Amino acid sequence: MSATPFDQRDGWIWYDGQLVPWKDAKLHVLSHGLHYASSVFEGERAYGGEIFKSTEHSERLRKSAEILDFEIPYSVAEIDAAKRLVIERNGQTNAYLRPVAWRGSDMMGVAAQANQIHLAIASWDWPSYFDPAEKMKGIRIDMAEYRRPDPATAPSAAKAAGLYMICTISKHRAERRGYADALMLDWQGRVAECTGANIFFIRDGAVHTPIADCFLDGITRRTVIDLAKRRGFEVQERRIMPEELPSFNECFITGTAAEVTPVSEVGPHIYKPGNMTRTLMEDYEAEVQPRKAVAA
Repeated sequence: MSATPFDQRDGWIWYDGQLVPWKDAKLHVLSHGLHYASSVFEGERAYGGEIFKSTEHSERLRKSAEILDFEIPYSVAEIDAAKRLVIERNGQTNAYLRPVAWRGSDMMGVAAQANQIHLAIASWDWPSYFDPAEKMKGIRIDMAEYRRPDPATAPSAAKAAGLYMICTISKHRAERRGYADALMLDWQGRVAECTGANIFFIRDGAVHTPIADCFLDGITRRTVIDLAKRRGFEVQERRIMPEELPSFNECFITGTAAEVTPVSEVGPHIYKPGNMTRTLMEDYEAEVQPRKAVAA
Protein backbone atom coordinates (compact mmCIF):
# COMPACT_ATOMS: atom_id res chain seq x y z
CA MET A 1 0.00 0.00 0.00
CA SER A 2 1.23 3.48 -0.83
CA ALA A 3 2.99 5.41 1.94
CA THR A 4 1.43 8.68 0.72
CA PRO A 5 -0.78 10.16 3.48
CA PHE A 6 -4.45 9.70 2.73
CA ASP A 7 -5.15 13.43 2.57
CA GLN A 8 -2.44 13.92 -0.07
CA ARG A 9 -3.46 11.33 -2.64
CA ASP A 10 -4.80 11.95 -6.12
CA GLY A 11 -8.16 10.92 -7.48
CA TRP A 12 -11.81 11.70 -6.87
CA ILE A 13 -14.10 11.40 -3.86
CA TRP A 14 -17.88 11.54 -4.00
CA TYR A 15 -18.91 14.16 -1.44
CA ASP A 16 -22.51 15.21 -0.76
CA GLY A 17 -23.71 14.43 -4.25
CA GLN A 18 -20.77 15.42 -6.42
CA LEU A 19 -17.29 14.27 -7.31
CA VAL A 20 -14.58 16.50 -5.87
CA PRO A 21 -10.80 16.32 -6.26
CA TRP A 22 -9.36 14.00 -3.58
CA LYS A 23 -7.38 16.73 -1.78
CA ASP A 24 -10.44 19.01 -1.60
CA ALA A 25 -12.61 16.50 0.29
CA LYS A 26 -12.45 18.24 3.68
CA LEU A 27 -14.61 18.88 6.73
CA HIS A 28 -14.47 21.50 9.46
CA VAL A 29 -12.59 20.80 12.69
CA LEU A 30 -15.80 21.48 14.64
CA SER A 31 -17.80 18.78 12.90
CA HIS A 32 -20.03 16.93 15.35
CA GLY A 33 -18.91 13.55 14.02
CA LEU A 34 -15.32 14.28 15.06
CA HIS A 35 -16.16 15.37 18.61
CA TYR A 36 -19.07 13.10 19.50
CA ALA A 37 -18.54 10.09 17.18
CA SER A 38 -21.84 10.65 15.35
CA SER A 39 -20.39 8.85 12.35
CA VAL A 40 -20.97 5.54 10.60
CA PHE A 41 -19.07 3.88 7.79
CA GLU A 42 -18.66 0.81 5.60
CA GLY A 43 -15.67 -1.08 4.25
CA GLU A 44 -16.23 -2.66 0.85
CA ARG A 45 -14.22 -4.22 -1.96
CA ALA A 46 -14.59 -4.16 -5.72
CA TYR A 47 -13.36 -7.17 -7.67
CA GLY A 48 -13.11 -6.98 -11.43
CA GLY A 49 -15.03 -3.71 -11.42
CA GLU A 50 -17.96 -5.09 -9.39
CA ILE A 51 -18.54 -4.09 -5.76
CA PHE A 52 -19.16 -7.24 -3.74
CA LYS A 53 -22.58 -7.13 -2.04
CA SER A 54 -22.79 -3.38 -2.62
CA THR A 55 -26.49 -3.08 -1.85
CA GLU A 56 -26.16 -5.07 1.37
CA HIS A 57 -23.43 -2.66 2.50
CA SER A 58 -25.50 0.40 1.54
CA GLU A 59 -28.49 -0.93 3.46
CA ARG A 60 -26.32 -1.50 6.52
CA LEU A 61 -24.87 2.00 6.24
CA ARG A 62 -28.34 3.55 6.33
CA LYS A 63 -29.40 1.24 9.17
CA SER A 64 -26.29 2.14 11.20
CA ALA A 65 -27.16 5.82 10.79
CA GLU A 66 -30.73 5.19 11.96
CA ILE A 67 -29.41 3.45 15.08
CA LEU A 68 -27.28 6.56 15.76
CA ASP A 69 -30.44 8.69 15.32
CA PHE A 70 -29.80 10.30 11.97
CA GLU A 71 -30.90 9.70 8.41
CA ILE A 72 -28.56 9.66 5.44
CA PRO A 73 -30.18 11.89 2.77
CA TYR A 74 -29.55 9.40 -0.04
CA SER A 75 -31.36 6.19 -0.90
CA VAL A 76 -29.69 2.80 -1.11
CA ALA A 77 -29.90 2.99 -4.91
CA GLU A 78 -28.26 6.43 -4.92
CA ILE A 79 -25.46 5.23 -2.64
CA ASP A 80 -24.88 2.19 -4.86
CA ALA A 81 -24.70 4.42 -7.94
CA ALA A 82 -22.29 6.82 -6.22
CA LYS A 83 -19.96 3.97 -5.33
CA ARG A 84 -19.93 2.76 -8.92
CA LEU A 85 -19.22 6.30 -10.13
CA VAL A 86 -16.26 6.65 -7.76
CA ILE A 87 -14.43 3.52 -8.89
CA GLU A 88 -15.16 4.32 -12.55
CA ARG A 89 -13.83 7.87 -12.23
CA ASN A 90 -10.77 6.62 -10.35
CA GLY A 91 -10.16 4.01 -13.05
CA GLN A 92 -10.22 1.09 -10.63
CA THR A 93 -11.31 -2.49 -11.11
CA ASN A 94 -9.96 -3.92 -7.85
CA ALA A 95 -10.35 -1.46 -5.00
CA TYR A 96 -11.34 -0.83 -1.42
CA LEU A 97 -14.26 1.56 -0.84
CA ARG A 98 -15.00 3.62 2.25
CA PRO A 99 -18.45 5.26 2.46
CA VAL A 100 -18.73 7.42 5.59
CA ALA A 101 -21.60 9.52 6.93
CA TRP A 102 -21.47 12.04 9.78
CA ARG A 103 -23.16 14.97 11.48
CA GLY A 104 -21.72 18.29 10.35
CA SER A 105 -20.67 21.51 12.06
CA ASP A 106 -23.95 23.47 12.19
CA MET A 107 -24.20 23.10 15.98
CA MET A 108 -21.59 22.11 18.55
CA GLY A 109 -22.80 20.21 21.59
CA VAL A 110 -23.96 16.74 22.54
CA ALA A 111 -27.39 17.43 21.04
CA ALA A 112 -27.22 18.46 17.40
CA GLN A 113 -30.44 17.22 15.86
CA ALA A 114 -30.57 19.90 13.15
CA ASN A 115 -27.01 19.38 11.89
CA GLN A 116 -26.57 18.58 8.22
CA ILE A 117 -25.80 14.94 7.51
CA HIS A 118 -22.87 14.49 5.14
CA LEU A 119 -21.94 11.46 3.06
CA ALA A 120 -18.62 10.83 1.35
CA ILE A 121 -17.32 7.84 -0.60
CA ALA A 122 -13.65 7.21 -1.35
CA SER A 123 -11.95 4.34 -3.13
CA TRP A 124 -8.34 3.29 -3.40
CA ASP A 125 -6.16 0.38 -4.43
CA TRP A 126 -5.73 -1.94 -1.47
CA PRO A 127 -4.39 -5.45 -1.93
CA SER A 128 -4.92 -8.29 0.53
CA TYR A 129 -4.86 -7.01 4.12
CA PHE A 130 -2.17 -9.58 4.91
CA ASP A 131 0.72 -10.67 2.66
CA PRO A 132 -0.76 -13.37 0.37
CA ALA A 133 2.54 -15.30 0.33
CA GLU A 134 2.41 -15.54 4.10
CA LYS A 135 -1.32 -16.14 4.38
CA MET A 136 -1.37 -19.93 4.75
CA LYS A 137 1.27 -19.72 7.44
CA GLY A 138 -1.34 -17.97 9.53
CA ILE A 139 -1.22 -14.70 11.40
CA ARG A 140 -0.52 -14.30 15.12
CA ILE A 141 -3.26 -12.83 17.31
CA ASP A 142 -2.84 -11.42 20.82
CA MET A 143 -5.48 -11.27 23.55
CA ALA A 144 -6.99 -7.79 23.85
CA GLU A 145 -7.21 -5.91 27.13
CA TYR A 146 -10.56 -4.29 26.32
CA ARG A 147 -13.82 -6.16 25.84
CA ARG A 148 -16.74 -5.55 23.51
CA PRO A 149 -19.37 -3.61 25.48
CA ASP A 150 -22.70 -4.84 26.75
CA PRO A 151 -25.23 -4.14 23.95
CA ALA A 152 -27.34 -2.38 26.57
CA THR A 153 -24.58 0.24 26.82
CA ALA A 154 -23.58 0.76 23.17
CA PRO A 155 -25.20 0.45 19.71
CA SER A 156 -23.40 -2.80 18.85
CA ALA A 157 -25.54 -3.50 15.76
CA ALA A 158 -24.24 -0.35 14.05
CA LYS A 159 -20.95 0.02 12.21
CA ALA A 160 -20.34 3.15 14.23
CA ALA A 161 -17.00 4.94 14.37
CA GLY A 162 -17.08 5.27 18.16
CA LEU A 163 -17.13 1.49 18.65
CA TYR A 164 -13.69 1.25 17.03
CA MET A 165 -11.87 3.33 19.65
CA ILE A 166 -11.04 0.28 21.78
CA CYS A 167 -10.19 -1.66 18.62
CA THR A 168 -7.48 0.85 17.68
CA ILE A 169 -6.04 0.73 21.21
CA SER A 170 -6.07 -3.08 21.19
CA LYS A 171 -4.54 -3.45 17.74
CA HIS A 172 -1.77 -0.95 18.53
CA ARG A 173 -0.91 -2.88 21.67
CA ALA A 174 -0.90 -6.17 19.75
CA GLU A 175 1.35 -4.80 17.00
CA ARG A 176 3.82 -3.48 19.55
CA ARG A 177 3.99 -7.01 20.97
CA GLY A 178 4.67 -8.53 17.56
CA TYR A 179 1.14 -9.72 16.72
CA ALA A 180 -1.01 -8.88 13.69
CA ASP A 181 -4.27 -8.39 15.57
CA ALA A 182 -6.02 -8.96 18.90
CA LEU A 183 -8.91 -11.15 20.00
CA MET A 184 -11.52 -9.35 22.08
CA LEU A 185 -13.79 -11.02 24.58
CA ASP A 186 -17.32 -9.79 25.10
CA TRP A 187 -18.67 -8.03 28.17
CA GLN A 188 -19.27 -11.41 29.87
CA GLY A 189 -15.81 -12.78 29.13
CA ARG A 190 -16.75 -14.94 26.15
CA VAL A 191 -14.91 -15.01 22.81
CA ALA A 192 -16.24 -12.21 20.59
CA GLU A 193 -14.22 -10.95 17.61
CA CYS A 194 -10.94 -9.39 16.53
CA THR A 195 -10.46 -5.63 16.23
CA GLY A 196 -11.80 -5.44 12.68
CA ALA A 197 -12.75 -9.01 11.78
CA ASN A 198 -14.93 -11.89 12.93
CA ILE A 199 -13.32 -15.12 14.12
CA PHE A 200 -13.94 -18.80 13.35
CA PHE A 201 -12.57 -22.05 14.76
CA ILE A 202 -12.56 -25.62 13.43
CA ARG A 203 -12.71 -28.84 15.46
CA ASP A 204 -13.57 -32.38 14.35
CA GLY A 205 -14.77 -31.18 10.94
CA ALA A 206 -17.17 -28.58 12.34
CA VAL A 207 -16.95 -24.78 12.10
CA HIS A 208 -17.53 -22.81 15.31
CA THR A 209 -18.07 -19.05 15.56
CA PRO A 210 -19.41 -16.76 18.30
CA ILE A 211 -23.00 -15.54 18.20
CA ALA A 212 -22.97 -11.97 16.86
CA ASP A 213 -25.28 -10.31 19.35
CA CYS A 214 -22.90 -7.83 20.98
CA PHE A 215 -20.65 -7.10 18.01
CA LEU A 216 -21.15 -6.53 14.29
CA ASP A 217 -22.54 -9.46 12.31
CA GLY A 218 -20.13 -9.03 9.42
CA ILE A 219 -21.24 -9.36 5.81
CA THR A 220 -18.12 -11.43 5.12
CA ARG A 221 -18.96 -13.52 8.21
CA ARG A 222 -22.40 -14.33 6.84
CA THR A 223 -20.95 -15.06 3.40
CA VAL A 224 -18.44 -17.54 4.81
CA ILE A 225 -21.12 -19.25 6.92
CA ASP A 226 -23.16 -19.73 3.73
CA LEU A 227 -20.12 -21.05 1.87
CA ALA A 228 -19.37 -23.53 4.67
CA LYS A 229 -22.96 -24.80 4.62
CA ARG A 230 -22.81 -25.20 0.83
CA ARG A 231 -19.80 -27.44 1.37
CA GLY A 232 -21.78 -29.50 3.83
CA PHE A 233 -19.68 -28.35 6.78
CA GLU A 234 -21.46 -28.26 10.11
CA VAL A 235 -21.61 -24.67 11.37
CA GLN A 236 -22.22 -23.90 15.04
CA GLU A 237 -22.94 -20.29 15.99
CA ARG A 238 -22.64 -20.44 19.76
CA ARG A 239 -21.06 -19.10 22.92
CA ILE A 240 -17.34 -19.89 22.96
CA MET A 241 -15.41 -19.60 26.20
CA PRO A 242 -11.68 -18.73 26.32
CA GLU A 243 -10.89 -22.04 28.00
CA GLU A 244 -12.03 -23.81 24.83
CA LEU A 245 -9.32 -22.21 22.67
CA PRO A 246 -6.78 -25.04 23.12
CA SER A 247 -9.31 -27.60 21.86
CA PHE A 248 -9.60 -26.27 18.31
CA ASN A 249 -7.44 -27.44 15.38
CA GLU A 250 -7.79 -24.51 12.98
CA CYS A 251 -8.69 -20.84 13.24
CA PHE A 252 -9.32 -18.05 10.73
CA ILE A 253 -10.72 -14.53 10.63
CA THR A 254 -13.06 -12.88 8.15
CA GLY A 255 -13.77 -9.33 7.04
CA THR A 256 -13.90 -7.13 3.96
CA ALA A 257 -10.27 -6.14 4.49
CA ALA A 258 -9.04 -9.47 5.87
CA GLU A 259 -11.21 -11.56 3.49
CA VAL A 260 -10.51 -15.09 4.83
CA THR A 261 -7.18 -15.16 6.67
CA PRO A 262 -5.80 -18.21 8.50
CA VAL A 263 -4.56 -17.86 12.09
CA SER A 264 -1.60 -19.74 13.56
CA GLU A 265 -1.70 -18.38 17.12
CA VAL A 266 -4.19 -16.81 19.52
CA GLY A 267 -2.24 -15.80 22.60
CA PRO A 268 -0.51 -18.98 23.81
CA HIS A 269 -2.67 -21.27 21.68
CA ILE A 270 -1.24 -22.74 18.46
CA TYR A 271 -3.23 -23.70 15.35
CA LYS A 272 -2.23 -25.23 12.06
CA PRO A 273 -4.08 -23.81 9.03
CA GLY A 274 -5.51 -26.83 7.26
CA ASN A 275 -7.69 -28.06 4.44
CA MET A 276 -11.00 -26.66 5.69
CA THR A 277 -9.55 -23.19 6.13
CA ARG A 278 -7.89 -23.38 2.71
CA THR A 279 -11.15 -24.56 1.12
CA LEU A 280 -13.17 -21.69 2.60
CA MET A 281 -10.47 -19.20 1.64
CA GLU A 282 -10.55 -20.44 -1.96
CA ASP A 283 -14.35 -20.58 -2.02
CA TYR A 284 -14.51 -16.97 -0.83
CA GLU A 285 -12.00 -15.88 -3.47
CA ALA A 286 -14.22 -17.49 -6.11
CA GLU A 287 -17.43 -16.08 -4.61
CA VAL A 288 -16.34 -12.44 -4.82
CA GLN A 289 -15.44 -12.59 -8.50
CA PRO A 290 -18.01 -11.02 -10.85
CA ARG A 291 -20.40 -13.52 -12.42
CA LYS A 292 -19.93 -13.91 -16.16
CA ALA A 293 -23.00 -13.27 -18.28
CA VAL A 294 -24.39 -16.47 -19.73
CA ALA A 295 -24.94 -16.38 -23.49
CA ALA A 296 -28.54 -16.85 -24.56
